[in-house]
Amino acid sequence: MEKAKKTWLQKWLYQGVEEIEGPHEQEGRHHQHPWWKVMCLTGVDYFSTLGYQPGIAFIAAGVLSPIATLILVLLTLFGALPIYSRVAKESPHGEGSIAMLEALLSRWKGKLFVLALLGFVATDFVITITLSAADATAHVIENPFVQGKLHFLEHPVVLTLVLITILGGVFLKGFKEAIGIAVVLVAFYLFLNVIVVVVGLHEVFFAHPELLANWKTALFTNKTSSGGVEARSLVMIVALSLIVFPKLALGLSGFETGVAVMPLVKSPNRIGNTRKLLATAALIMSFMLISSSFVTSVLIPEREFCPQIDCADGEKVHDLPAFCACGMEKGKANGRALAYIAHDKFGEIFSPTIGNVFGTVYDISTILILWFAGASAMAGLLNIVPRYLPRYGMAPEWARATRPLTMVFTVICFAVTLIFEADVDAQGGAYATGVLVLMSSAAVAVTLSAWRRKNRWTWAFGFIALVFAYTTITNVIERPDGIKIASFFIFSIIAASFISRALRSTEIRIDNIVLDAKAEEFLEDLESGDIRIVTNRREKGDVAEYRFKEHEKRIDNHIPSTDPVLFYEIDLGDASEFKGKLKIRGVDVDGYKILRTESPAVPNAIAAFLMYLRDRTGKIPHVYFGWSEGNPIMYLIRYVLFGEGDTAPVTREILRQAENDPERRPNVHVGG
Repeated sequence: MEKAKKTWLQKWLYQGVEEIEGPHEQEGRHHQHPWWKVMCLTGVDYFSTLGYQPGIAFIAAGVLSPIATLILVLLTLFGALPIYSRVAKESPHGEGSIAMLEALLSRWKGKLFVLALLGFVATDFVITITLSAADATAHVIENPFVQGKLHFLEHPVVLTLVLITILGGVFLKGFKEAIGIAVVLVAFYLFLNVIVVVVGLHEVFFAHPELLANWKTALFTNKTSSGGVEARSLVMIVALSLIVFPKLALGLSGFETGVAVMPLVKSPNRIGNTRKLLATAALIMSFMLISSSFVTSVLIPEREFCPQIDCADGEKVHDLPAFCACGMEKGKANGRALAYIAHDKFGEIFSPTIGNVFGTVYDISTILILWFAGASAMAGLLNIVPRYLPRYGMAPEWARATRPLTMVFTVICFAVTLIFEADVDAQGGAYATGVLVLMSSAAVAVTLSAWRRKNRWTWAFGFIALVFAYTTITNVIERPDGIKIASFFIFSIIAASFISRALRSTEIRIDNIVLDAKAEEFLEDLESGDIRIVTNRREKGDVAEYRFKEHEKRIDNHIPSTDPVLFYEIDLGDASEFKGKLKIRGVDVDGYKILRTESPAVPNAIAAFLMYLRDRTGKIPHVYFGWSEGNPIMYLIRYVLFGEGDTAPVTREILRQAENDPERRPNVHVGG
């Protein structure tokens, strides 16, 4: 069968397309590296959150942000790290927690659950791209060398769209794991952040200890509704921090990525090295989160985040990204707290020139790592869609190609940027929702796996799952915009997946056909005459059933009594699977020859076997069906979802699409 020639545009779009049948089929295509280098690849996503996390933490928790961040760090080290260490052990090819849950749930339940999780994955990665680009834009616009001199850059939405366009352009040209670039970016960025934190700590504890005293006073006092103040107890501080810490969940973003890159970790002992990767990244990030949150909370005046101190509790009066909820213009530290210290505080401590130069270097490193975090997220999207959806038959043919997918995801990122108006704070809820749902699902997957294996740590994993569930629910209640955008992605993925499944349902969908010795014997007996196959939905499977069926088909279709017929029976397997292998066995029932097999879709198994017979014998086989009684629309739905329906017309349509030449197409007969 000749294939239509592709245009140059089609060749360019589909260049390098390789179908991915399983979750670890790509492993051999990647170069492997030492674990610490791979950690830097995950770090462009994980560590880059320092660009906006301290500012978002202060907006969410105020003076409580260091305490809330400490709780987040405890959850990181004693919750997320043990969970993902277990995930790494149970998914050594980088499948992650999604594949674990897919294996724990059967048939359509597992696939629908995976589709829902893919919606949250899309939320996580898409918002990573848009939020990182928006924060990179904020660092560009607030740079003193840009302000007042490069007015054309002072348009946050436009500049964010430009950064996303450049990112998409890189992937259209061709993107490979640039681990060397990631190592340099992460090392340089962390080095600059350590300098900022160390100088900040020196200011707090040695140069200006009164700042620490002021922070303690604010921490242990609370404003009353009447305008007075009252003391806060330590218990109240911890309780309030427990309430607000879910808003800081952005600092948990690197674990799913850390497991996904396992195929890049050099063997032997890949699992152990991946655990080193996860633990090292968690320890580095924990130190940076606590220290940066403490330094920014103590050093930066509240008005530099928002001019109105109680903005978060006030009535929202302005929706523009350059303004806080109170309607006043955002402070210089909003969305870029550490950059504010690098510029302004370094200018106060040393000189304005040193502050501007060092701050600009810090801005450049932040912009680059935030942009590269978007590249990491885009690579994750381009990896995860072909990993699952084509296996389910829930992605069109072009979804196996990088370039068309890149265009789709870039357009989606454009839409999200426009909806949120490139506002870092506004996107934090959606980002946290995606991260937390994935981490909660990982905790549930590990708990179920441990329970099935009667692991003694099951109760501990269950407790961690409950903590993540609380964190997720609290975040959703506090910031419902996250679940709204995640729901949109879930609905879009499920709708597109089932439409694609319906459109692709008439493909052959059979990878291989294997016959046992008895089946081979039956086929050899057919080589002398016409090949006549009678399909049968087995009831009792006794002699009377086959005698009646043969008599009916010979009368209805005028089959000569001298021509032998071969019965073909298909038991329906897991209809949620898109493709399968036919293992055909021969059965002799008192002289009647029957071929029996199992398949996820009946018409496709019939069409595949007929094409197999044609290619093997060189003859055009005949297949015989009976008429179906019922609503054709209901039959269509049953076929798409359950693999069976009005078998005869569907089989003919599959054959028509598989073979363009009618003269070489197996003959379909319907009677009765």
